[in-house]
Amino acid sequence: MSVKYSIGIDEVGRGPLAGPVTLCAVMVEKGAAKNFSEIFRGVRDSKQLTERAREEWSKIAKSEKEKGVIQFSISSVQNFTIDKIGLARAVRRALKNCLKKLEAIPSECEIFLDGSLYAPKEFKNQKTIIRGDRKVKIISLASVIAKVHRDKKMARLSKKYPEFGFEIHKGYGTKAHYRAIKKHGPSDIHRQSFLKGLITV
Repeated sequence: MSVKYSIGIDEVGRGPLAGPVTLCAVMVEKGAAKNFSEIFRGVRDSKQLTERAREEWSKIAKSEKEKGVIQFSISSVQNFTIDKIGLARAVRRALKNCLKKLEAIPSECEIFLDGSLYAPKEFKNQKTIIRGDRKVKIISLASVIAKVHRDKKMARLSKKYPEFGFEIHKGYGTKAHYRAIKKHGPSDIHRQSFLKGLITV
């Protein structure tokens, strides 16, 4: 069976001390690849864009999804599951769930993944690309969508845990975040396995 779809996958939230790890998979029909390239010509790796630019691209992605130009799925694995099964397994679980949501058929898809990500073995036509989020547009878009989704989640959680400043650092290990943990102790959304040996609480 010939390849019908291209899929780009990226993750965000691998390193934070709190919150989920989040993956996004973007799927484009091969026949719409030119249209995709034109629409998302200016998209970049999420780390190279401002917060406002990321949110604009995320809105465009949602609009194009409604039009049927692209499909995408998002999957997050929470901190307590990361503590239980480890980050690597959590990432694999989220990735598998993204592909399941897209109803991706292995023989019909080519998959491009960023960094150290790998799709399940049944997806024979896959390629992991170092700095793929900078080199491949469909991975770049996945990185942006995942980043916006997770950042909004952390901003919502900051209202429940205002003492930690999650709306600012999004759970990453800034000096202010470490000070807050020392002062208040870890919250329910902190990754206990990430705090061991790093901080005395």
